[in-house]
Amino acid sequence: MKVFLGSAPGVGKTYKMLDEAHRRAQRGQDVVVAYAECHGRRHTEAQLDGLETVPRLEREYRGGRFTEMDVDAVLARRPDVALVDELPHTNVPGGRNAKRWQDIQELLDAGIDVLTSVNVQHLESLNDVVQKITGVPQRETVPDEVVRRADQIELVDMAPEGLRRRMAHGNVYAAEKVDAALSNYFRVGNLTALRELALLWLAGRVEEGLQRYRAQHEIHKVWETRERVVVALTGGPEGETLIRRAARIADRAGSGALLAVHVARSDGLADTDPGALAAQRQLAESLGGSYHSVVGDDIPTALLEFARAANATQLVVGTSRRSALRRALTAGRGIGETTIELSGDIDVHIVTHEQAGRGRLPRLPGGLHSTARRLTGLAAALALPAALTALLCVTRSSVNLTSDALLYLTVVVGVALLGGITSALLASLAASVLLIYYFIPPVHQFSIHEANNVLALVVFALVGVTVAAVVDTGTRFSRRAARATAEAETLSALAGSVLRGDQAVPALLARLRETFGMESVTLLHDEVEVASAAAEGQTPVAGGAVEEITIDAGTALLLRGRPLPAADRRVLAAFAAHVAAALERERLADAAAEIEPVRAADRLRTALLAAVSHDLRTPLAVALASVSSLRSADVEFSAEDRDELLGTAESSLVKLNRLVENLLDMSRLQAGALTLHLHPTEPDHVLTAALDSLPDEHAPVRRQGLAEAPAVLVDPPLLERVLANLTANALRHGGGGVVLVTASSLGDRVEIRVVDRGPGVAPADRDRIFQPFQRQGDHDNTTGVGLGLALSRGLTEAMGGTLVAEDTPGGGLTMVLSLPAAPADHIPSEPLQPGRHPRPAGNETAVP
Repeated sequence: MKVFLGSAPGVGKTYKMLDEAHRRAQRGQDVVVAYAECHGRRHTEAQLDGLETVPRLEREYRGGRFTEMDVDAVLARRPDVALVDELPHTNVPGGRNAKRWQDIQELLDAGIDVLTSVNVQHLESLNDVVQKITGVPQRETVPDEVVRRADQIELVDMAPEGLRRRMAHGNVYAAEKVDAALSNYFRVGNLTALRELALLWLAGRVEEGLQRYRAQHEIHKVWETRERVVVALTGGPEGETLIRRAARIADRAGSGALLAVHVARSDGLADTDPGALAAQRQLAESLGGSYHSVVGDDIPTALLEFARAANATQLVVGTSRRSALRRALTAGRGIGETTIELSGDIDVHIVTHEQAGRGRLPRLPGGLHSTARRLTGLAAALALPAALTALLCVTRSSVNLTSDALLYLTVVVGVALLGGITSALLASLAASVLLIYYFIPPVHQFSIHEANNVLALVVFALVGVTVAAVVDTGTRFSRRAARATAEAETLSALAGSVLRGDQAVPALLARLRETFGMESVTLLHDEVEVASAAAEGQTPVAGGAVEEITIDAGTALLLRGRPLPAADRRVLAAFAAHVAAALERERLADAAAEIEPVRAADRLRTALLAAVSHDLRTPLAVALASVSSLRSADVEFSAEDRDELLGTAESSLVKLNRLVENLLDMSRLQAGALTLHLHPTEPDHVLTAALDSLPDEHAPVRRQGLAEAPAVLVDPPLLERVLANLTANALRHGGGGVVLVTASSLGDRVEIRVVDRGPGVAPADRDRIFQPFQRQGDHDNTTGVGLGLALSRGLTEAMGGTLVAEDTPGGGLTMVLSLPAAPADHIPSEPLQPGRHPRPAGNETAVP
């Protein structure tokens, strides 16, 4: 499939597609035109000469005849190449596919190459953006993925000034439409924005193809087709500085991309702050970047592998936080130096920050055990070697020096398991001293005469220290791994509690309290309690909390209960980060809920302006023309001509009056300002008045059961409006047949049915036809603004009734109007006269 992507209507994508078809036909390929829409443009129509065209398929829909691509005929013809214009087109109901791109997929599956076209405003991902720019909603869209799957995408582009000149010459629209188009949709600003959208969207598609090519050919070198800046994050306090610096580098590159990456150790034991990483991720995404996490024990290698996979051109790394003393003690190159050495053709930026050189000395690994256990280990480091010495002195005749050393080594390992490396070092020293004094000749002296014994003692001491260190490190990592597993399970349960519940913040607070065994947890925002969780039977208390965790400016978590050890603060920080994210989501949801009525009103305003622009202008123009003709002194009209002109003016003004009344009533309904005067009323009388208010051509209408129906408790003039709208709608869309109006009693309700035999309405569209400014089919602009059914439902519901649409048995549509029956002791109102709207006293109700 090859797609011709147009930056705007009229740039020539169909012409370009037909030109491509001629070239392929000249090369010997079998080419047919399955569907081409020329819009009456003579140059485009001329391109059809010499190309075989498959006859279109005709379909009837709602009284009209439409043509569509005949998919079966194209499949039976089996050409090499088929031209199918207007990719996002929605097919007329009745075929097996709803959209044209689905028809095209059938052709592709059958082995037929397809040339097709689409404008950028019809891409699903850009639909809302285009509407904001142009103010014109696009009802027909195509998923981006359908276009992205194309083997080739060719941009058909034109400078805005050139396109406007083409329109002025009449090569795009008819002459009477050019001025309106140039002053609205085809303004220079709109066309420039659409052009940029098309170029950027296509650039993303080209980028995807480039990445696939590099992956398929295993190209690892950086191709500097676009600046991509990778910033390495450790979760430390310098992260924000690095992200902002990297964002500035990307901005200076024009359309540079920002990628933030954190390298996590494969064993999951790195001391990173989840809360800080979450905040840095949010900052990177707010600056237009993306966040990534990769696993690797060799940080420089993992960073560079990620950068090369992303085709990055620049890498931002912070200066080491290690102090000069720590760098001297570790005697190794830092991550920055190693990254620079291995970077190759990737530019590496080493960025200074406030935390540079402020790192602490590495802690001696003695904090693994409790204080009591460390003291026990120190005591054992002195007692166990002494006890072993006493035992060996008793069994001296059966044990040699080698066995003595091995037994002392066993004691050192045991002490390391008990009290850690410090106790093991003390035990190793004590064992060495006891070996020298009691078992290495000359005994009972702190001297060694044989060099071999000196070597044995040194080896013993080194092995003892090394084994003790390995044992202590293994124990340390084992416990840290167990803790990391517990933390992962806790965080997994945390995420699950959020996903399962609708109230994210309360669920998080309850999980936090349960996890850490606190009495209560309270979330404060600007010192006001937002949410809390407490143990059963207890009341949350904010004052005197033992822990306060700051989430952001003005927001904090207060925890009351037991003191938390330092080891729990990492998971607590993760909880705080989740709470912050959940709180932000709730704030955004509340903000969206607040602006939704404004957006709805704005959509209604836009729809109103679009809908009434024609319907207000037409009757005004007709009435004005009639009156102007009558006032003209240049022409002398006969009596019949004067009557005809006056009748035309009157008819136009009646239409205009009805439109304004509908608009005013709809606005009163939406504003809650419509006052009702409920009164028992005979439905037959109201229908008579409603029919009299319709033009003469709206006939015939047959009644059934209205005279026998009980009275209804309604506002008579409003019911007249409802019945007039429903009857006029049935006559307009009923296919010219007789409209039947029936009435029947059903309990304390009276049902009035307006039945037509027209094409009907699909079940999926029945709710939509009751929305304001919707016309059946949405293609006719001569039959009103589409307020009739929306107003009828609103007035009916205001009077306590319902209005729904049902199928007519045998075909057609039935409007079912259900109204409350009037109490038996009420006297029905007198018949309404056309144009007379009485307002009887009593039962006056304001619609809430």
